[in-house]
Order: sequence, then structure tokens, then C-alpha cells
Amino acid sequence: MSKNKPVVVIGLMGSGKTTAGVLIAEALGLGFSDSDPFLKSRYGGTAAQIAAREGAAALHLYEAEHVLLELAGPPKVIAAAASTVEDPEVRAAMRAAFVVWVDAPDKVLAERMRSSDHRPDFDPAAMRARREGYFREVASTVCDVSELSPEQVRDKVVREMGLPAGDRDR
Repeated sequence: MSKNKPVVVIGLMGSGKTTAGVLIAEALGLGFSDSDPFLKSRYGGTAAQIAAREGAAALHLYEAEHVLLELAGPPKVIAAAASTVEDPEVRAAMRAAFVVWVDAPDKVLAERMRSSDHRPDFDPAAMRARREGYFREVASTVCDVSELSPEQVRDKVVREMGLPAGDRDR
């Protein structure tokens, strides 16, 4: 597998998509794109602000737009909002990428979600019920972040992408 293939990091809120994504991007020498800065620059708010202002459906549309735009460009590591897996067009586009599902038990995710005010108030169990099948459908690998550190996630991804040690830019 080539390090020129895009990598998409998916998972429920609080799973550490951004943290893992930054480390993976550094290791592969690729750019990094996260939905949170995309939303702020293009739509003037955090996910929580957009959901409150325009509703969840608009937020999810914007989050899907982020992934589709980034996958259409040069290869990079993309931290995708969890909602994006519900969009069939996004799932189809993800087939061209190496998709990393970062996951943890709902209790861990709920605690992490409370630690940040930029996230909308969603119940991890309800979101898992809606999205777990889609996560399984698109994931190239699964990383339990209650057991793996972000660095271990990075190392697992680079190893599973089949890159020789000389291609790792760490």
C-alpha cells in the first residue's frame, strides 16, 4: 500500500480522531484536515454552534462536504466527523482511502465528550446504534483507544498500511 493513499480517521465524538490523525499524518508525511477547523472557517462556528443555529441536518451536510472535498484533493489524513458515515456518497468515496475506526466504550466516550464545549450534546450509545454498522462497513482497521495510546494507533496504521520502516517519516 502506498503512503500516497488518503487516510480517513472515523469514530464517535471523543474517540481521538484529531489526535490520532495528526500523528498518522506526521508519520506518513501527509497533510492533515479536520472537520472542526473546516466548519469554523467555512461556516463560522463549531459543530455545537452550527447544530444549535441551523440544526443537525445542516451540520451533517457540512461535515460530509468536508470529507468529499478533501478526498477529491491530494492524499492527506482526514479526521471525519462521525455523521459522515451515514452519507452513502461519503461511504463510497471512502473506498479509495485507508479508513481507521478509532473506538472506545461508550462510558469512555461520554467522559471525553464532557471535556470539550465545541461538541454538540449527543449520547454515545444512541450514536453508536445509528452508526456502528456504517463504521464496520468502511473501516480498514479498528483501534480501541481505551487500550491503545495515540502513538500506538499511529504505529498500527502505518504497519497495516504495509509501509517499510524507511517510508515512515518519524
